[in-house]
Amino acid sequence: MKVAMFTAAFLSLITILFFTPVSAIAENLTQKTVDFGAPSALEGGIPAGWELKKWSGKPVITVEKENALRLFSDKSSFGIGKEVKLNTTDYPYIQWRWKVTKLPEGADVRVKNANDQAAQLYLVFPKFPSTINSRVIGYIWDSTAPEGTCLDSPVSPNIKYIVVRSGKNQIGKWVAENRNVHQDYRTLFGEEPPMLEKVFVMIDSDNTKTVAESYFDGIQFQKRTVAALP
Repeated sequence: MKVAMFTAAFLSLITILFFTPVSAIAENLTQKTVDFGAPSALEGGIPAGWELKKWSGKPVITVEKENALRLFSDKSSFGIGKEVKLNTTDYPYIQWRWKVTKLPEGADVRVKNANDQAAQLYLVFPKFPSTINSRVIGYIWDSTAPEGTCLDSPVSPNIKYIVVRSGKNQIGKWVAENRNVHQDYRTLFGEEPPMLEKVFVMIDSDNTKTVAESYFDGIQFQKRTVAALP
C-alpha cells in the first residue's frame, strides 16, 4: 500500500463514528464484551454494528460458527471497526482469542515494504485534533518479528505496535490473550490514556502480494484479569 494513502485512510478512521449504540455492547459489573454477532445483510458479510474500512483488494469477511470472525486476504488490506467508549482506568484489561491459519509469507512489521500481518487488533484513543493527534495501540500477530517487539508504525509515531504472537509456532490453533491496556498505553506513550473509543480488527497482505487468513473471537474488557478463555 502507498504510505501516504494509508496514512490518510487510517487516521481518518479515528474521526469516523461507527454509529453503534453503547447499549449494543454487552456489559456487567466486571466486563464489557464486544462481539461479532451474526453477519448482517451488508456486502461481504460485515457483522451488524461494525463498519468496513478498505485500503486495497477485495475484503472477504464471514462470521463462522459460535460467532467467530474470519478474515481472508489475497493481496488486500482491510478491516472492520466498532465504537466502544470506555475508560481503561475502570476496565484496564483486554482479553480476546485469535487464530491464524495462513501467514503472509515474507512479512515483517519492521520492514516498511513488508509490513503485513494476518491478524491485527487496534485500540483507538482519540485526542484533539483527532486527525493528527490520536493514539492507537496495535496488537499484532506478525510473520517474522520476535514476540514482545514494540515499535512505531511507519504511518505515524502515534500508532504503536506490540508483537503479541509471531510465526508459525501456534498456527491453526486458537490462542487466548490477556493484556493490561492501561499499562500498555502508559508504557508506549508515556502519559495517562484518554477515553478508549474504538476497536478495529484488520488483516493485510498487499505489500508482500501474498495470502493471509485469521479468525477472531469475542473481545472483552475486564475490570480485573481473568483466566484464559476456554
